[in-house]
Amino acid sequence: LTINVTLLLILGYVVFIFVKKYFDFNSILKSYSAINRKIEEEYDSMMLSKYENSTNPFKKLISKYISSHKDGNKKSIAESQLKNQGDFEMARLGEKLGVLATCSGVAPMIGFLGTVLGMVKVFQNMSKEKTFEIASLSGGIMEAMITTVGGLIVGIVAYVAYNYLVSKVEKVIHN
Repeated sequence: LTINVTLLLILGYVVFIFVKKYFDFNSILKSYSAINRKIEEEYDSMMLSKYENSTNPFKKLISKYISSHKDGNKKSIAESQLKNQGDFEMARLGEKLGVLATCSGVAPMIGFLGTVLGMVKVFQNMSKEKTFEIASLSGGIMEAMITTVGGLIVGIVAYVAYNYLVSKVEKVIHN
């Protein structure tokens, strides 16, 4: 039971990280093309004030880019600031992806631990009894199989979520 609860908690955490990062990536990718167009079209103070206090990471990028243009800085300085802010945002998007990778490896091992403990229980029951009965073995075997299945499910979900989010990071970096 403890192992299954642990696996369930890990699964919940994996799903939480995935959903949070999924919405982060989609927000960035949806606004990227519109923001890129705006950078090329407008540099006036209305545009700057529109993006200056935004919480959207790419709108912050625009604000820095526009303010450096308004200050008369060279384009290379503005691009450097834009790149620095972009690197910061990429690091933020990549946070906790290592946790998903770790969960995808650890969860099957926890399931395997449950399998081994269940089989130990089976062998203990076998050694205590003088006659062989299937009913005395079934509880331990059932425990072993449930924890194995739980560990594999959590591991597979975490692995798929990790790879999906890594591909999203690469797509954002490419854009």
